Amino acid sequence: YRQSHSLTADLPAEEPETDDVVPVIICASEERTGATMATINSIISNTDSSVFFYIVTLRDAVKIARFVTVFSFKSRMKAFLTPFRIQVSLGYIEKTKLKGIQYKILEFNPMVLRGKVKPDSSRPDLLHPLNFVRFYLPLLGISHRRVIYVDDDVIVQGDIKDLYNIKLKAGHAAAFASDCDLPSTHEMVRSIGMQTTYMGFLDYRKQEVKDLAINPNHCSFNPGVFVAEIKEWKKQKITKQLERWMEENFRQNIYSSAMAGGVATPPMLIVFHDKYTALDPLWHVRHLGWSPDARYAESFLQGAHLLHWNGPFKPWNYPAVHSDLWERWFISDPSGRFTLTRPA
Repeated sequence: YRQSHSLTADLPAEEPETDDVVPVIICASEERTGATMATINSIISNTDSSVFFYIVTLRDAVKIARFVTVFSFKSRMKAFLTPFRIQVSLGYIEKTKLKGIQYKILEFNPMVLRGKVKPDSSRPDLLHPLNFVRFYLPLLGISHRRVIYVDDDVIVQGDIKDLYNIKLKAGHAAAFASDCDLPSTHEMVRSIGMQTTYMGFLDYRKQEVKDLAINPNHCSFNPGVFVAEIKEWKKQKITKQLERWMEENFRQNIYSSAMAGGVATPPMLIVFHDKYTALDPLWHVRHLGWSPDARYAESFLQGAHLLHWNGPFKPWNYPAVHSDLWERWFISDPSGRFTLTRPA
């Protein structure tokens, strides 16, 4: 890893431990690196705070910087970090306006998911190993008391420090946005048939689900953006709980990608049911990627602090809605590998 904006850039930088720094975790797959960089650009462009990015990737994407810290697993719940240098070509960070950001790159080992995830999705991208990094936050070797996790199809229009400073209720390990929280999104949800309750994510025909005693009409939440209290996460053994439900689904099919559109959301819905703090709805305006036609009012989006193109219609592809709001933060890939898909 390195802190780029430095005369001693070839020396590894120590990650900050102060609360004055906003730590942000984001994943970067090789095929969507440009999306990650747009998210990072939007964050640093809208805050005066010091932000430290933990960019989690797989081995195929380490070309985006010179130094990498491997994130691997010794055993089921035990992790270790092996710092070493891999000389790779200069990339997105070092040859663009992002060269001044503070960051560390972590390599995620997908072997930790063996026996927990089935290849049964109609959208293979939802089974990408990086979708499960959010389950393993305490094992990333991060020293901060709390962190922000964001998906790579997100644009931040507000000051990220305001999100970082929200107050979590006692005993809560995380803060999410409820799927029933924002009246302005209800019409969008109805028009695209988006699921907003537990019924859309869990198979209530299965006894394991019935035994949870969760009302199927209870509002779900979206785990694509959240604030996590690391100490409380560890105390409650959240990672172990999430793994338990992944393994249960592997055996019993208690949820499916056919119902939920993915397999990373249901275990979080189970583990955090009635145990999370609700985010301000404007800090997670979502569903922008669920339809190539359904749009929000521009005035509403201008006032949103964070936009999320969750769904199959991503703003770097075509067709997509409100792609102009995403593209203003896009940075061209110096290598030319990541390009926008646009009509002639």
